[in-house]
Amino acid sequence: MSSAIQRTARQSPYKMRLVIDQIRGKDVNEALGLLKFSKKHAAKQIAKVLNSAVANAEFKSREGNEPVDVDTLYISHAIVNEGPALRRFMPAAQGRATPIRKRTSHVEIILDAREEKLRATRSARTAERSTAKSSTEKTSSSSTTKTSSSSRSKR
Repeated sequence: MSSAIQRTARQSPYKMRLVIDQIRGKDVNEALGLLKFSKKHAAKQIAKVLNSAVANAEFKSREGNEPVDVDTLYISHAIVNEGPALRRFMPAAQGRATPIRKRTSHVEIILDAREEKLRATRSARTAERSTAKSSTEKTSSSSTTKTSSSSRSKR
């Protein structure tokens, strides 16, 4: 179990949470792929934190002489908290000044390794689904050819 935290990232927590909600619970490689092709600016900052968490996991495993496979890592905990707001003032009409709050965020990502049993059962399930889909597609295509040939003979 390893983690990485970025404090006072200059982006509002609302915008960061939109991206972090997409990757929560996913495998590390899948999450990095999502972040790489995301149009949001927050995705770049979150990708940096995720890469740091992966590096921390590798370092921790080397330090403890425990092998860790990066492919088994997944995001077990990912949150964005509100950081301190930078207070600025903008000139307004009639000599007044209106306050502006430039919000910051704290990003926290915790990684954990999936059990090999879970990965094996998931891969087996996906294989079963793909074979089931292909067999249903074959039967449906053969039944459509039978009906079309029978309709021709009736004419």
